[in-house]
Formats: sequence, C-alpha cells, structure tokens
Amino acid sequence: MITLLSGGTGTPKLIEGLRHVVKDEELTVIVNTADDVWWNGLYISPDIDTILYLFANILDTDKYWGIRGDTFHALNQLSKYSAEWTWFSIGDRDLATHVIRTYLLKKGYKLHEIVKYLSEKMHVKATILPMSNDRVETIVKTNKGTMNIQEYLVRFKAEPEVYEIKFPGLEKAKPAPGVIEAIESADMLIIGPSNPVNSIGPIISLKGVKEKLTRLKAPIIAVSPIISGKPVSGPADKFMRALGYEPSPIGIVEIYKEFLDGIVIDVVDRSLAKVIMDKYKVKVKVANTIMVTLKDKVKLAEEVLDFAKRMK
Repeated sequence: MITLLSGGTGTPKLIEGLRHVVKDEELTVIVNTADDVWWNGLYISPDIDTILYLFANILDTDKYWGIRGDTFHALNQLSKYSAEWTWFSIGDRDLATHVIRTYLLKKGYKLHEIVKYLSEKMHVKATILPMSNDRVETIVKTNKGTMNIQEYLVRFKAEPEVYEIKFPGLEKAKPAPGVIEAIESADMLIIGPSNPVNSIGPIISLKGVKEKLTRLKAPIIAVSPIISGKPVSGPADKFMRALGYEPSPIGIVEIYKEFLDGIVIDVVDRSLAKVIMDKYKVKVKVANTIMVTLKDKVKLAEEVLDFAKRMK
C-alpha cells in the first residue's frame, strides 16, 4: 500500500500521475483539514473535496478545485443579496457536497465517516482519510490583518506579507480513525508537493503521527514543492520564511528531517543535492517536478515510485 500525505494542488497532480501507474485500491491519502472553513453556515473541506473529486473523475483539473463543467447559478443569485456570500467561489454541484457534509455533521456524524460515505457515493476506490475529526484552523497574521487561511488565499489572493501562522485546535487534535494504521501499514509513504507549513505541517503535528513516522521502516519520500526558491503555486515561500525556513528544498528537508529518507527535487535545484545528502543524510532524486501535462505527472509518479522502491 502507498500512503500519501496531501493538501493543496501539488499533491493531487502527483496522485493523478500515480493513478496511471498503480490501482486506486493501492492508494491511501491522508488529507489536510486545517484549511477547512465555515462559509455562511456550510462546512467546507477544500483539500478533501479535491481528492474526492479527483478519484471520482470529476475534478476540474484546469483549476484543481471544484467540479469539471460546474455552473454557478446559486452563487450568482446569492451575489444579488450579499457580497459576503460570493468571495468564496462555490459551484452548484460542489455546493451539494457542502450541504450534505454540513447536514451530516449536524446529525452527529464524524468527518471520517462523512468522507467514507461520500467516497462510496462517488464510487471512489482509493482510501481517503481526513487527518482529524477535531476542528483545526489555520490563522495567518499579515500586514492586512489576521485572517483565516481561505480568506488569505481566496479573498486576498495570497498577496499580503505573512508574519505568523497559527493553528488553533492543533495542540489537542487527534488523528482520525485509520490515520495511524495507514502510516504503520504503508509499503512506502509519499509526502506530496504541497505547502509544508499549512498543508502537510498540521498532519505531521497531530498527536502520535511524527512518532510513527520516525519509527516507520518503509521509505518516506518527499517531493519538493519549491523550485528555484519559488513554489509552483501558492504562498509556500512566504509561509516558510514566516517560520524561519529557507524557501528551498533545503528548507523542505529541515521541516521533515526527523523522519525523511529521500527527497525528489527539480533539475534546476540540482546543485543542492550534495548539500542535502552530506548535511542531512537524506537521499536525493533529481527530476522534472513541474507537472503541466498528464505525461509530466505520470513520468514524475514513476520516478518517485522507483526512487522509493530502491530505498527499501
């Protein structure tokens, strides 16, 4: 079994490639929930939904969020009542997911139960696990004020400078059922190219997770989301600087160094390979990590799998 830690848009692209190399049934994805947000009475789980839609073959892969071909009639009508309803773009079919999730939460179901229910309804064969059933938020302190991560990313388009990132609720949050087991039973564990601070950071900071990772005998491989000092997408560089990390593959290794066995870095960062191997004793694979076409995604997936297998 291949276990992945996922969030954002980078890891879903890698998963898209993996789906052409291994069966969906062989993939377990532990997904960040610290980016979840209550939006006008509805509970939104952006990273979970991206993974659900990907495996259900309905994801809008031009944006890597939402449902392909969705319409926005409800949002357009809501905009006539209040602008507060429209800063977060929700399509009509996407809205149905948020409605049923919120309904089930209010009926007393846990998030992992809801994700399993939605997976079954969408005929998803992979195992998708929310990182936790407990509420964790990502709060960003910026030069424009302190705000929720979704406000920062969507309303403010990740433009403000970042001074601090906090995760209320994380210190008490427990892994959702299945998370620890997915780590322990993994033949290999892949940390996808998502933001290491707000996407992957909350997962590995859950009680007991880092301990399991440090003891895992299976290889743990990360794919760097940083290329030549910049993220492929999103504010990973700003977030890493705010926490005192260099926005580079070296900074990625610093964050994961307690348990990391290997890292895949882009060809333009080839010169950093020796430093990483010598200083951190982490093996390095140099590859093209920019995933534009399906061919790019499949090729990178194959290289990541081969790299991990050679480390066993």
